Amino acid sequence: MEAAFGQAVDRRDLRIAVIGLGYVGLPLLIRLGGLGFPVLGLDASAERLALIADGRSPIRHIPDAEVQGLIDAGCRFGADYADTATADVIIVCVPTPLTANRIPDMSHVEAVAQGLRPHLRAGQMIVLESTVYPGATEEHFRPIIEAAGLVPGRDVCLAYSPEREDPGNAAYSIHNTPKVCGGLTETCLARAAAFYGAISSQVVPVSSLKTAEMTKLLENIHRCVNIGLVNEMKVVADRMGVDVHEVISAAATKPFGFTAYWPGPGLGGHCIPIDPYYLSWKAREYGVDTRFVELAGQVNEAMTGFVVGKVTLALNDQGLSVRGARVLVCGLAYKKNVDDLRKSPALPIIDQLRALGAHLEFDDRYVTELNRTEVPSDLRQVDVAVVGAQGYDCVVLVTDHDYYDFDRLLSEAPALVDTRGRYRRAAPGLYGA
Repeated sequence: MEAAFGQAVDRRDLRIAVIGLGYVGLPLLIRLGGLGFPVLGLDASAERLALIADGRSPIRHIPDAEVQGLIDAGCRFGADYADTATADVIIVCVPTPLTANRIPDMSHVEAVAQGLRPHLRAGQMIVLESTVYPGATEEHFRPIIEAAGLVPGRDVCLAYSPEREDPGNAAYSIHNTPKVCGGLTETCLARAAAFYGAISSQVVPVSSLKTAEMTKLLENIHRCVNIGLVNEMKVVADRMGVDVHEVISAAATKPFGFTAYWPGPGLGGHCIPIDPYYLSWKAREYGVDTRFVELAGQVNEAMTGFVVGKVTLALNDQGLSVRGARVLVCGLAYKKNVDDLRKSPALPIIDQLRALGAHLEFDDRYVTELNRTEVPSDLRQVDVAVVGAQGYDCVVLVTDHDYYDFDRLLSEAPALVDTRGRYRRAAPGLYGA
């Protein structure tokens, strides 16, 4: 049976459905289509589906030509779960955010599970790639397999393989990033490993679904904790009049026992700001208090207030108050050269400055009507290359996109708050944050 599945993988004779065509699902669909698998893409967003149907990419770093290539190869797109009935492998790549109370919001995963339930059949494999707490894959998908009258692990395989997307990273993508896989049973694991072996240069099988789920959390919590450390060091160094970026650069010359992490205005993206709270929430169920992990999250969240404090100082030094000041925020994406605004620290910085009475505008050419849903609708977008920075009382560099003319920004702005350490020299009107 497993030999037959492996042969079907080798022949590209498996029909694949990818549910969720965002930063994880769309690159995966393109990779699968490029390998010759018959593919189906499902998404709940009519706007995204319309854009894709027109041969245009909804994600900046994915070229339109790759989307058009999918269409030319016969890839089907839609929103009807009934289409998954013919799929042999169903891969779920939907958002898993937090509620306002920092509780895992599994509503998208649960909606997919319920949508699939009437259309499941024997011989299929369901793989969850979304970031979740340990135990979530089995909790949400085992019941719907059983409700369909099928036996999980025998009739329908269930696996978890965490996504490892890094938007904008030209060096690593799906094909050369090792793929961790866990399965409900040995058969599930064997099939998941055989399938992902066709996609990635290395498959890392682990002993269980929970192990694979925990692996993803550890990867991101590792970054969260270390960034929290250097963010706290930044605040201390700032009070002492020390350049924390110079400190980190010097420490990084040690060839062992040190890894450089860089401070910033806070954390962004879908994973790193969220994953610590997924673990903390689940750990409490087992009577464990993850104080260290939660503290790192709190330190990182507090950095937006540190930036606002530096803006206040920059304005005060000009004899101005925040109320009524004209402030330009440069860069809304959570990191440079991408269009991903999810959990970007720019958004709370904007909210806090507006609450203090500042008049804000922003520049980020990667923000479009499609991805600015979290941006206040009355926040004006400008092109600083056209309007210049001299008309503002303060410029806040939140995301240092490569397209900015940094020398011009510094020369024109009466005050510039640098949250990324882009300017490694002292200059009049320049404030590190």
